[in-house]
Formats: sequence, structure tokens, C-alpha cells
Amino acid sequence: MSDIADAAKRLLLGRPVRSDRLGHTLLPKRLALPAFASDALSSVAYAPDEILLTLSIAGLSAAFISPWVGLAVVLVMAVVVASYRQNVHAYPSGGGDYEVATVNLGPRAGLSVASALLVDYALTVAVSISAGAQYAAAAVPALRGYEVHFAIGLVLVLTLANLRGVKESGRLFALPVYLFMFALGLIAVVGFLRYVTGTLPMAASSELGVVPVSGFDQGLVGIAGGFLVLRAFASGCAALTGVEAISNGVPAFRAPKSRNAATTLLLLGTLSVTFIMSILLLARATGVHYVEFPAEQLTRDGQLVGEDYVQNPVLSQLAETVFSGFPPAFFLVAVVAGLILVLAANTAFNGFPVLGSILARDGYLPRQLHTRGDRLAFSNGIVALAVGAMVLIWAFDAQVTRLIHLYIVGVFVSFTLSQLGMVKHWNRLLRTEHDPGARTRMLRSRSINAVGLALTGTVLVVVLITKFSRGAWIAIVAMGVAYLLMRGIRKHYEMVGDELALGEDPAAARALPSRVHAIVLVSRLHKPTMRALSYARASRPSVLEAVTVSVDPAEIAALREQWEALDLPVALKILDSPFRDVTRPILGYVKSIRRESPRDLVVVYVPEYVVGHWWEQLLHNQSAMRLKNRLLFTPGVVVASVPWQLASSASAAGSRPGAPDPRTRIPPAAVDERATPAGSPEEPTAPPSPETPR
Repeated sequence: MSDIADAAKRLLLGRPVRSDRLGHTLLPKRLALPAFASDALSSVAYAPDEILLTLSIAGLSAAFISPWVGLAVVLVMAVVVASYRQNVHAYPSGGGDYEVATVNLGPRAGLSVASALLVDYALTVAVSISAGAQYAAAAVPALRGYEVHFAIGLVLVLTLANLRGVKESGRLFALPVYLFMFALGLIAVVGFLRYVTGTLPMAASSELGVVPVSGFDQGLVGIAGGFLVLRAFASGCAALTGVEAISNGVPAFRAPKSRNAATTLLLLGTLSVTFIMSILLLARATGVHYVEFPAEQLTRDGQLVGEDYVQNPVLSQLAETVFSGFPPAFFLVAVVAGLILVLAANTAFNGFPVLGSILARDGYLPRQLHTRGDRLAFSNGIVALAVGAMVLIWAFDAQVTRLIHLYIVGVFVSFTLSQLGMVKHWNRLLRTEHDPGARTRMLRSRSINAVGLALTGTVLVVVLITKFSRGAWIAIVAMGVAYLLMRGIRKHYEMVGDELALGEDPAAARALPSRVHAIVLVSRLHKPTMRALSYARASRPSVLEAVTVSVDPAEIAALREQWEALDLPVALKILDSPFRDVTRPILGYVKSIRRESPRDLVVVYVPEYVVGHWWEQLLHNQSAMRLKNRLLFTPGVVVASVPWQLASSASAAGSRPGAPDPRTRIPPAAVDERATPAGSPEEPTAPPSPETPR
């Protein structure tokens, strides 16, 4: 069974990679861009949708200001990209926002950033995969109604791909990401050429009317209208998600790491800005309508379109309009848009495990997250992210409009604290720097980070005000829970470390016990018992005795008779158990020894069967496991398992035919020459029972 499982693992994940091959997993810029920037690039597939969707609440006329809202988003993105270029040069170790905040603002601020990022990474996967499932349903109507199942299946595929290693996933996903860039560039170029030449048709949804939601009958006038514009801006800022992933992933770049990461950030910012503005301008030119509740907000000839109307995403509507008369181009856009939204989740699969590893190293998360798997990826972090994302997809029914309100809160918490940390970083360096050239560079960098702090802080306030009641509170609660959980884990590790520390007198930790009292547990006389006695005698304890529990008087009488017939040089002690319990008498006896001689070490030898099949484990060792678990909580007691391999274990372990079988002989430190005469328990007359003493 284990061989089959290992073969399946190798088939899915590939051969294990040696630790000294870690350098070969580093990414050049051409692979780093699709690996780390796919999240931010994919945001252009749904950020314009959220802007138009929010503005549509005020009716048809509100959509005309969408490019101006997009321009505000682009301004914030440009500043954030410029700010993060400073981050990757100043902190190239891969801690990203967490490291910046921890070093400059303190551990609590760093932990706040970490909790925000962990929640946001899980939401990144959930939002991206859910959006990809919706695009897939738009291209393949048979998937409608099965978006949740399809999305969870996509998460599993991404998980397997990333378990194979970062470089392998980067190669696998590079082509779809570059195809997406090509498709968006093609839409922009062809769309603007057709607009200039007057051949750009109107979108199919342009013929529909948009009914304003109650309270917005007057459009965007008044306080309510201004609040709606702010909400649209906050929704559009979802386009900034994923920018921070590059600063967290600097160690995965090839040397020079900081320069390559900064160049990738610049490419990412340029592409995202271009694509967002192109989509919003073309959507306005073609009259695309996109609303939150189509059945209640869209009308045709004065009548609501009804529940049967299917509203496609903005990018799909644009592709259908720009490439009218050439369906293959439309299907190309639909396919690559769905793929990029799925692959956007790969950014989180690259960022979450690295951040989890750093937090585990610092004691804020379980240490297993700091361990690399067979393929040099942080496998435990990848699996943890996948589980969290699947729970979110299932809980929110793979609906992007429900998830998006949770999404960007964490991003702007980390943005704001990171920029504040960078401002303090430059202030600290400026106090000791006297070179005029270096001071000029630092002052310029501080100015960039200060502007970034002002903008991201403003956006964070807007996001909290406009989205709190629409679901952002869930993300805030999740961040609080993650923060408290990580504080609790760190406190636990600190308590354990203090408890296990050598203290002021290391010699006290090396002090030997005054005596060793060895106890061999006996259920019946058979080969496992003889082996346990041999091992116990080989350790030369101060006191050695065999202990059994009397449950059946007839069996105990037979055991005593057999013991005396063999003339074994070990005393047999029989504990009485009127209620037929095995565990309590032994625990009581061991504790009595400890009370009488607190400085003595008690070693309990437990014979156990080693079986080859899972179902055999159910038939053996159950009482032994219960007893061992109880003994482990008894101070001053060591539990020694003495294995006896049954025949089935040989095949499970892959023993070669003709190989010596360790079960056929007692170890050299035999109990006694007189212990194995003819007719001895080498041939037990009764079938073996569980080896724990009765």
C-alpha cells in the first residue's frame, strides 16, 4: 500500500529535489512576471466591472464618470508601485510588508500586517478562482449552476501544480499569462482603431435601460451620490491587490534580486494602468452596461429583462463588440480571461507559503510551515492556503460580488503600515547619513513613501467607510482572529522554550538518576515477551522485574507455572485487578515506585506487534497505545516500545526474498540459556493476543 502511495505521489509531484538544488529553482524576470504578477494583472478583468457595477446604482448617466474613477485608481496604483520599488531595494529578504512593519514599527504592527496579508491571500485565491469560474460559465453555459464545484476543482489543480515547485508552476502558467496580455493589448489596439475610424459598434447591452436604485433617482448629486463615487473608487482599488506579492517574493528572483524585482514591479504597474484605462474608455465608448441586479435594474422597451437575462462580464462584452464578425477572437479573450483569473490565485500560492514560513520561523505559526517539501516548496503552507480558499468559495457560493467587499481591506492595511514603516526607515537612516548624494536619494525615496502613505491611508479609510456594512467587517474579524491566534502560538512557544531551557546551572540538566527501575510488561510468555526481557537485561538496570495484571485467575496460574518451569532470572510481579482494568493497576504501581524513590528513573518496556496492513492495526496494540499514552504524562517515567515484526510487516517493508528475518532470533543479550529449552514458549499453544499485559 505504501509503495502505491509513494508511486502516486511521485507521479503527481515529481521526484524529490536535493536541498543543494535550491538555487536552480530561482526565477528569471520572464517567469517571475507571470508567477508573481498574475494576481495584479488579472484584477483588470474584474476591477472595471466593480466600478461600473457600483456606479450603475445611480442609473445610466453615472457610467459616464467611470473613466475618471479609473484615473483615480490608476494614480494610486502608480504611487504604490513606486513605493514598493523602494521596499524591495531596502528589504530584499522576502519578509515584505511584515518585515518592514516589524523592523520599523514594532512586532505588533508587523503581526497586524501579517494577519491582514494571510487573510488577503486566502481571499485572493477565492476571488480569482470564483471570477474564473464565472468567465468559464459565460463561455460554456453547461457550467452554470456548477460554479462552486468547478472553482474547488481549479483550486485542487493549482495546489498540485504548486506542490511541484515554484519554478515549475511559473513555467506552467507563463504562456496563459502572456496570452492574456496579448489579448488585452489586442482589444485595446483594435478597439481604439475602430473608434478612430468610426467602425466601432455599440455593445449589445447598450440598448438596455438602467433603473436607478431607490434613493438615487437624482443620479450622483448630494451626499449619497458622493458616497457612491467613493464606493466605486474603493471597489476599483481591487486592481491594486497582488502588487505586494513581489516584495514578499524577492528571494525567489535570480540575482540581482532587488533590481529584477523592481523591474518586474515597473512592468506590472505599466501593464495594469494601460489595461484598466483601456477597458474603461472602451466600455464608455461602446455603451456597456453592467449592474449588480440585472433582473431588477435592466430594462428593454420599458420592461424589466427578467430572471432569464444572462449578464456577461465587461471584458467579455467588450471582446464580443470589438471583434464583432470574428468569433475566434472573442473566444480567445474569454478563454484567456478565465485562465488568468484562475492563475491569479497562483500569486497567493507563491506569497502565502513564503510569508507563512517566515512567521513560523519567528514563532507565530506552527513550525511545520517553515519546512520545505520534496520539491523544495513550502508544501504545508500551500495546502493550508488551499483549504482556506475552498472554505471561502463554498461559504460565499463562488460569487465575486459577495467576496470583493472582503477583499481589499487587508491589502490596504498592509499598504498603509508598510509605507509608514518605510518613512520611519528613511528617517532613521537620514540621521546618520552625511554623504550628500546618498541623502538626496534617501529624501527622494522618503517623499515617494510619504505620498504612498497619504494615498493608501486615505483609500483604507474610504474602504472601511464604504464597505464595512457590506461585508468588510468579516475580513476585519478574520484578521483579528488571525492576530490573536498568532500571538497565542508565539506565547506557547515562548513558554515551552523557557520551560525547556537549561537554566543557570547546565550541569543540573546532565545529572543522572540515582537508580534505574526497569519494568517489562507481560501478557503471556511468547517471543515478543522474551525479546523485551532481553532488551531490558541488556540495559543493566538497577532493578528489573516483569509485571502482569491478574484478570483471569486460570490464565494467571498457567502463566506463573510456565514462568517457573522456564526458571527465568527475572521476578514476576502480579497486580490484582478486581474490575478487570489493565491500565489503572500498572499506573498505580509505577506511581508508587516514584513516590518511594523520587530520584529513580522508571523504564517501562512495552512489547508491540509491527503489522503490515492497516486493518491489522485495529486488531493489535490497542491496549498498548492506551497504556503508553497514560504513562507519557507520568513524570520520571520512560516508555520503551519493543517491536516484534509479524510476517505481514516484511512484505509491507519491501523485504527481499532470502533476506535474514529479524523475527527468527532473540537478541544476543539473551535472557538466559535456560530460557529456551525444548517446549518453551517459542511455540505458543494459544493464538497470540494483544501483547499488553492483562
